[in-house]
Amino acid sequence: MELVDVLRWLHVIGATILFGTGAGIAFFMLIAHRTGDPKLIAHVAGTVVLADLLFTTTAVIAQPVTGAWLAHEIGWPLTEGWIVLSLSLYVLTGVFWLPVVWVQMQMRNLASKAAEAGIPLPERYHRLFRIWFACGFPAFFAVMGILWLMLAKPSIPLF
Repeated sequence: MELVDVLRWLHVIGATILFGTGAGIAFFMLIAHRTGDPKLIAHVAGTVVLADLLFTTTAVIAQPVTGAWLAHEIGWPLTEGWIVLSLSLYVLTGVFWLPVVWVQMQMRNLASKAAEAGIPLPERYHRLFRIWFACGFPAFFAVMGILWLMLAKPSIPLF
């Protein structure tokens, strides 16, 4: 197997992890939230935070490394229009993902405290959930756009 094939495989695995973990986290958090059960939400949110830290963070770091290396090996300049747009969408995704990680931790903590006290979720939890939910859409569609750009590699003039 050649280096380009290994890099391409690693890059695709990273993209799959970003997309799959993101979609899975969103699904399980939404289902847990809909129960309104602080204990269940605390448990799921704890798992979600762990998954984000282990899987998403690893992929977030690996993607630009494998992508730049792959582009170098193939001979694509990083100024190629589709690459620039992909990187821009990647940064946009990060702008929404970083606060979401913090929000998930806060939601987990609030749900844990509510479960321990045997009280309903506080309003702050619901406000944070709305922020979490709203941040998910631009990040999800940005990742979808990146996946399309990686596959289609359209000719996009920069200037």
